Amino acid sequence: MAEVETLPHQHPVEPRPGDAQAKAAAPLAEAISIMARLRGPGGCPWDREQTFDSIKRHTLEETYEVFDAIERRSWPDLKDELGDLLLQVLFYAQMASEGGHFDIADVAAGLNAKLVRRHPHIFPVGGQLAQATDADAVLRNWEQIKRAEKREAAPARQHETGPASGLDDIPRSMPAVVEAAKLGSRAAKVGFDWPDSDGLFAKLHEEIGELRVEVAKTDTLDRDGVEEELGDLLFTGINLARHLKVDPEFALRSANAKFRRRFRVMETRAGGFEALSSFGPEELEALWSQAKRENDTGPEDLAASEPESAAQGGQGT
Repeated sequence: MAEVETLPHQHPVEPRPGDAQAKAAAPLAEAISIMARLRGPGGCPWDREQTFDSIKRHTLEETYEVFDAIERRSWPDLKDELGDLLLQVLFYAQMASEGGHFDIADVAAGLNAKLVRRHPHIFPVGGQLAQATDADAVLRNWEQIKRAEKREAAPARQHETGPASGLDDIPRSMPAVVEAAKLGSRAAKVGFDWPDSDGLFAKLHEEIGELRVEVAKTDTLDRDGVEEELGDLLFTGINLARHLKVDPEFALRSANAKFRRRFRVMETRAGGFEALSSFGPEELEALWSQAKRENDTGPEDLAASEPESAAQGGQGT
């Protein structure tokens, strides 16, 4: 039997027959071995030439495919997509191992230590359990521990320029909608926020006015100015979503799914995508209105259906 690592402040946990960890051990070990062979001498030419930068776009695609499978409640697809996402982790870890940085064991050990460290209400520290009677208390503990970890790690980031910021750990590389939501949420933790949604509705009107001014300023649009004002409008809308307890990423995905369903109805009524180009604006609007009136929940979007108020997207909504 493999040696069981003792977690901090914990007694060893012996895996029992049938436990998930025992069942997963062999397949995970095999996946790690396969990845090493694909990248090794005589391995797959495509896999061997990949780099961190060439793989990262696939990681984002696989993440969205996981989201899609969850929204469709397609459990077989979710199983496959989670496997594809796991492949990304194995790929990065293998490349890092080849560069002498870390390996998959280090990744797992780091995750284990973090999970234990950030759940002091489950794993006692110094024999004492932290108080966390509800989910909000758990999040407060989590954020406090994260801040302490950042302070400890700060000396290792001497290569960075400028003073450290509480926003530094929000990646610039994540989708802009997600980044904006996280920035607003983080700033709100220190009180830099609108007191309620009414202020954000007013701010939306203000930003729309500023965008209109920028658009009307000259005959030839100042693209930089228009882009800046449109960005402010979108950022405000995302903060409004936070105040309304709506995830803006999923609200927009829901609106996208609704647009797809309704547009599909338009195509069907018109005789195909290309046929729509022969319709005038009023005819297209009539088709759109008809699509709205019909049952617009298609088979592939059953789990993504949403109330009309969840997100408004597309023409004429």
